[in-house]
Amino acid sequence: MTSRRTLAWATLLAPLAAHASFLSGEALDTAANWLSWFIIVLVPVVGIAVFLFIHVLPEKIAEKRHHPHKDSIKVLCILSLFFGGMLWPFAWLWAYTRPVGYRAIYGTDKHEDYYLEQGELALEGKLPSEEVEHLRDELAAMDGKGPLPPKLRVLAEKLGVERVKPLPPIIPIRTAAPAETATGGTR
Repeated sequence: MTSRRTLAWATLLAPLAAHASFLSGEALDTAANWLSWFIIVLVPVVGIAVFLFIHVLPEKIAEKRHHPHKDSIKVLCILSLFFGGMLWPFAWLWAYTRPVGYRAIYGTDKHEDYYLEQGELALEGKLPSEEVEHLRDELAAMDGKGPLPPKLRVLAEKLGVERVKPLPPIIPIRTAAPAETATGGTR
């Protein structure tokens, strides 16, 4: 029992001999100064850099995927910086969406830059013949939906894409209205 009491007193008195740091005196002050400068200067700079890197991710993703709205996504990323990141999730989602409506209207779901890059590769002979044919078919389909932008028109001519005549607009046929009676109703 005496040994237990001795052990209990030794345990209670042990923290009195403990040191909070392995440094002491001037070395502790120097380490604290360096640590404070690190926290005050480097941590915010790294934090801001990471914040900006994350905010341009949707833009980079849109460029990589040749998204037709990549310029709008870039603007949304910039606006998100001014609104504290509130718009960033929308830019992220938009960068990953597949613009089905855009394809239905314009005949493509890629940005104009994609076709210009592919056209340069085709003209240099660095693109396989199957991909050149696919590029021609896509440009022809886009031309069928409406007039191509000037740069793509020049590319289509260089690649020998036959001009597709766009379909005439559909005009609804009007039928004669039923004859009205004197009271304003129909028979």
